[in-house]
Amino acid sequence: MSNLLRKKILTREKSAAHLAADRAQAQGAYPYFRSIKSAQDTEVIIEGKKVLMFGSNAYLGLTNHPKVKEAAIKAIEQYGTGCAGSRFLNGTLDIHLELEKRLAEHVGKAAALVFSTGFQVNLGVISSLTGRNDYIILDEYNHASIIDGSRLSFSRVIKYHHNDMQDLEQKLSRLPADAIKLIVVDGVFSMEGDIVKLPELVTLAERYGGSVMVDDAHALGVIGEMGAGTASHFGLTHQVDLIMGTFSKSLASLGGFIASDSDTILYLKHHARSLIFSASMSPASVASTLAALDIVQSEPERIARLWANTRYANTLLRAAGLDLGPTETPIIPIYVRDNDHTFLVTKVLQDNGIFVNPVVAPAVPANATLLRLSIMATHTFGQIEEAVTKIAEAFKYVGINTRDTSYEASTAC
Repeated sequence: MSNLLRKKILTREKSAAHLAADRAQAQGAYPYFRSIKSAQDTEVIIEGKKVLMFGSNAYLGLTNHPKVKEAAIKAIEQYGTGCAGSRFLNGTLDIHLELEKRLAEHVGKAAALVFSTGFQVNLGVISSLTGRNDYIILDEYNHASIIDGSRLSFSRVIKYHHNDMQDLEQKLSRLPADAIKLIVVDGVFSMEGDIVKLPELVTLAERYGGSVMVDDAHALGVIGEMGAGTASHFGLTHQVDLIMGTFSKSLASLGGFIASDSDTILYLKHHARSLIFSASMSPASVASTLAALDIVQSEPERIARLWANTRYANTLLRAAGLDLGPTETPIIPIYVRDNDHTFLVTKVLQDNGIFVNPVVAPAVPANATLLRLSIMATHTFGQIEEAVTKIAEAFKYVGINTRDTSYEASTAC
């Protein structure tokens, strides 16, 4: 490493986020890269202690399912541990093709294409679909992979205010009628937990000649018929041009896919650089995704349990006076609105056996820092009750104000 690069790293700009992280490390409250020594389940082992996991994206609780693990083991026995090349060359297995067919059918599209990570889907797809004279329009709260994919494009990128359809229309109305306009949006927003206003967005896309791509990373297995995602949830599958999803959440594996019409998928096979120049999705990941998809489709009660748990957690958290914002899904943001307090309350909770994810600036505005609580179908009501009680106690211990909602809670019942 050059001295100049080393100096730049060591004397990096001390933003508020860096300073807060430095203070957290000094206080022993640094909350990232925590070492877990067990499977991702409702209970994990950290530093030799049992901790209730409320920070996992395994919404359906399948990462430790016997059928999913068995499928991965059998795939390794048959195909080995890796494909040693890209999908484009030597890395396409018959199970890749099987998974693509199953996914296309599941989300209601003609064809699908799997990538080795969800991040790579957005990098490859978004960057290859539009050109220099075209436009990519993004919700300001979209996932980082969407933003990075748009940065790799030569197109002009325009952002509109979060879920603000009036602002979106104002932006669309100013664009040339003959330009390609690709609107890319999260189906379920990964920090806020709210759902895109897809009916209004689709109407605007049709009015102004736009195309729609929905990122269903946090919607697949959560909303829609049999967990088919956001377009299914609203009955708009045929009005959405591209549906993207990942396997690292509800489908308990690693990888991602894009689904669309056959011509678009064929185009992406030959133009998405993150597919062509990356190693193929591993056999174990493909097989475990297929097994998880089997369970999603054959056990709809899992999604029902996920929503029962989500409603119960919301009721208890709001009754405790915690600020949850407009969440509509198993992603429940608990607003703290201060970097230092967010780190500290996370540490207090872990010490008391509750794992949550802190989200601080610059991932969110400095006045919108939060704890990201994730609900799983396999949580028990007792585990949820314990978590809510300890979260409320931790807020009080740290000195974070909550409001009295006992009257609201009683009248809501």
